Amino acid sequence: MSDMKIINFMALRKMAGALSIVLVLSAIVSLAVNQLQFGLDFTGGTLIEVGYEQPPSLVDVRVQLETAGFDGAVVQNFGSEKDVLVRLSQTFNDKVGEQVLAALQSASSTPIELRRSEYVGGQVGEELTEQGGLGMLLALAIVMIYVALRFQIKFSVGAVVALIHDVLIVLGIFSIFKLDFDLTVLAAILAVIGYSLNDTIVVSDRIRENFRKLRKATSVEVINESLTQTLGRTLVTSITTLLVLMALLVFGGELIHGFALALTIGVLVGTYSSIYVAANVLLMLGISHEDLIIPPKEEVIEGEGFEEGEGFEQDEEDLERP
Repeated sequence: MSDMKIINFMALRKMAGALSIVLVLSAIVSLAVNQLQFGLDFTGGTLIEVGYEQPPSLVDVRVQLETAGFDGAVVQNFGSEKDVLVRLSQTFNDKVGEQVLAALQSASSTPIELRRSEYVGGQVGEELTEQGGLGMLLALAIVMIYVALRFQIKFSVGAVVALIHDVLIVLGIFSIFKLDFDLTVLAAILAVIGYSLNDTIVVSDRIRENFRKLRKATSVEVINESLTQTLGRTLVTSITTLLVLMALLVFGGELIHGFALALTIGVLVGTYSSIYVAANVLLMLGISHEDLIIPPKEEVIEGEGFEEGEGFEQDEEDLERP
């Protein structure tokens, strides 16, 4: 073993495994019951942004829209308390933005500015619903094949389980807290997959290397030393990424708030899964030195291919020649 102090990560593997199971099951139940709060990118509808001179009451704005016939409108602040974003689940006509503005202006004593009015069709959502699942399964299959070819089949199972674990937890949090799920959040989840896979491969590479070097160590000892050696790199990568994401959450505005939030959750969960989920799966599958030791090359037996004494007779003949 090396001289560095080895952290016994795997002493908590049962507790970590139980925590992961609880989180994943909670996410699955919430996705089945609450489902995801799909944004206009998926459902289709109208997005209208208006600007007030004084911060309005969102409850009053919602009542004004319902009185004008816009039922089910989602009203929220966008960036500042003076900016209001209105989401309508139906696309009425090309003048719906002006109709909403007129309805709000009639109940306001100060001018209201129409910032934008966008119409989103549901075609994107239909295509993602039909093809997204197949695309995700294909991606996981490719990852599993890649890791199996580069390392070993047990490593590929651990990597795929860690990816599924990370994605389900991120989706579950958005479902439990009923946060809007739009295309930016979907992009963040794809980024989480890449981040988590890269971290898992780095750890797996060190585990494979140490299994070949530490022949007398147990599987738990090898994994603990490997995780300890890669801990510094993992923490530096995660912390620097989180610093950027914190800045995006605070100063990025509403347009990328969902993206930054999903990616922040994904980085935290991905760092945890690289240490406990992937390594835990390896131990559950019984990873051992025999799985990773390179078979020695067959040595050439002395005198193989010659009759007994043939080589020596040839040498004597060569010596007798002038």
